[in-house]
Amino acid sequence: MSTPASTPTETQSARERSWIFITALVLLGVLALAGVLAFTEGRETARALTKADELIAALEDAGARTPDRDVVARVLGDDGGATCEDPNDALSRSVLLAQLSNGASGPGARPVIADSRVFRGQLLIIEIYCPDELEDFREFVDDLKTDGVAGS
Repeated sequence: MSTPASTPTETQSARERSWIFITALVLLGVLALAGVLAFTEGRETARALTKADELIAALEDAGARTPDRDVVARVLGDDGGATCEDPNDALSRSVLLAQLSNGASGPGARPVIADSRVFRGQLLIIEIYCPDELEDFREFVDDLKTDGVAGS
C-alpha cells in the first residue's frame, strides 16, 4: 500500500512563477505609492483648511464678508495660490493696476482713485500665506493714491 504524498507536485515552470512574483511586486508598489500620495494630499488639505480658518478670522476682524471655508481652501490651497505666486513681480503689479481703471477700453481707459479698502483682502492673504512678500507689497500699495471714495 502506498501512502499519498503530503505536498503536491509542482506543475508550474520557473518562468510562470517569476511572472506571478513580478506582478505581485508591481501591484504592491502601486498600492504603496497611492498610500503615500493620499497621505500627502490629506496633510496638504489639513494645512489648507487651517490657513483658510486663519484668513476667515482675519476677514471677520476687518469687518469684511467671509467666504466659505472650503472655497478658500480650494482657491488658495496651503501656499496662497496665484496671489502668492509673485505679487511683487512687475507683471503682477501691472495686471493689478490695469484693474484699477474706469472700465473703458482702448484710448478711453483711465486710472481711477481706488477706495482705500480695496487692498485689505489681498494684504491679509499675503500676510497669512506668504508673509515674506508682505513688506514689499505693502510699500507698493502705500504708494498708490487711494481715498475713501466708496463710502463706509
